[in-house]
Amino acid sequence: MLALVTGASSGIGLQYATALARDYHTDLLLVSNQEQEQIEVANQLADTYGVKATPLYADLSKQDAAEQLHQYCVDHNMQVDILINNAGVFFFNPLTETSMKRFELMLMLHVVTVAKLTRLFAEDMVKRELTDAEKQERVLGRPRKKGYILNMSSMSAWMAYPGIQTYNSTKAFIYNFSKSIWYELYPQGVNITVMTPGAVDTALFGLAPNLRKLAVNLTVSIPPEKLVKRALKRMFKGKKSGMPGVLNHLATPLLKHTPDWLVRLTYRWVGQFQK
Repeated sequence: MLALVTGASSGIGLQYATALARDYHTDLLLVSNQEQEQIEVANQLADTYGVKATPLYADLSKQDAAEQLHQYCVDHNMQVDILINNAGVFFFNPLTETSMKRFELMLMLHVVTVAKLTRLFAEDMVKRELTDAEKQERVLGRPRKKGYILNMSSMSAWMAYPGIQTYNSTKAFIYNFSKSIWYELYPQGVNITVMTPGAVDTALFGLAPNLRKLAVNLTVSIPPEKLVKRALKRMFKGKKSGMPGVLNHLATPLLKHTPDWLVRLTYRWVGQFQK
């Protein structure tokens, strides 16, 4: 199998690439806008796990990024069996103080490119016919599907929260988009899974190292390896969504009914810890 992982040079994307190579012996197409880091990651994974790992530099925030990436796969006869839409950005900023360039970057990366990549590769997967050998292959004890797509949303999809107004809205789009498509694709032999983690211990959120460590110790934040392990299991089992952590499940209903005064208070408090 071949897995295409976006944002694979660091953080959660690197963990997806590593787990797929190590645990599922999957060949990789690694896509990132960090060219040198991507090459190093590809070489390391190929040497360590004996898989074929192809690094590809791409700016996925461009209007036609999805079409170009899909065409690259067509031109190089790459049949993508697994698509991991992981690439993302985060910033904590009032809307009117956010530059238009930064604002557009998040919309393009989280909404347009994710939707287009899902659309393009899902069509390929639906049209695909499994070989006899593939029909006999089983993943996590289940018959192999024509293809798998995993999109990364967030618990913030349920939050109306200042400072992350664009981030949480784009993650809400990914969540509803993915769950809706699950009903369309599943009967056609393709599975799409959307993950909605809470805080993950990466550099994405801009917290100081001591605060990141404290968050993990308090189980407020989850290590990326643990998130990825659970996400891949749910994807291969054909589940349409997943949220790691008991506390996250308990907190989700509360996020929808947080009183305005508490939102304003935490907004001021959280802002002081952002870089």
